[in-house]
Amino acid sequence: MALRCRCLVLDHDDTVVDSSRVIHHAAHLESMRVLRPGVAPVDLDGWFLKNFEPGISRYLEVELGLGADELAREYEIWRRYSTTILPRFYPGMVDLLRDFRAAGGLLGVVSHSESDVIRSHYEAGGAPVEARPDAIYGWESGDGRRKPSPWPIEDLRRRYGLAATDMLVVDDLKPGIDMAEAAGVPAAAAGWAHRLAPIERYMREHCVAYFETVVQLREYVLGTQRRAAESP
Repeated sequence: MALRCRCLVLDHDDTVVDSSRVIHHAAHLESMRVLRPGVAPVDLDGWFLKNFEPGISRYLEVELGLGADELAREYEIWRRYSTTILPRFYPGMVDLLRDFRAAGGLLGVVSHSESDVIRSHYEAGGAPVEARPDAIYGWESGDGRRKPSPWPIEDLRRRYGLAATDMLVVDDLKPGIDMAEAAGVPAAAAGWAHRLAPIERYMREHCVAYFETVVQLREYVLGTQRRAAESP
């Protein structure tokens, strides 16, 4: 099996697992009821758009004007949802990750969720050990080490002796693509969680590929797309 890249760098939420709908947006709705009861919250599409631009921190701190105590309360709510609700893997994703690692590939995860939560999704979600990431960089990495900072990519390169051309970032939103661009690494778009025009337009302009399905990603990274095209 001819892998297209040595290291697949995956976002987690809405790329590997269907989580914003049941965890992150749901937690935001509760946070708004508690912290901004007079303000109408964004719907799920609006949530994706705010995470796309200007990004979650700026949205909470600047647009909603949450202070330090309010941010702490928002985090408590988010943490409760994150640790008690198990999202589902997108169909075909676990098989893709297992087969990629079996072919000698490395799996990295760079996410705005926390590492312990991500690990629990793999473990409690039934992903076999063979499909689990080699390295995870979560929200707890801190300012300057979270995407869109290139630090996670640079650390992966140091740890595993990777060249930029050995890697492919796969994300559904702008922060991951910005991280890849800052690190000089190619990026591809995960388009199966949402199809919102501003996001899709940006991703098609800035990514080496836009995948509408997990099957398309599988064909691309495992090389099956090229072999099928070469078959008589």
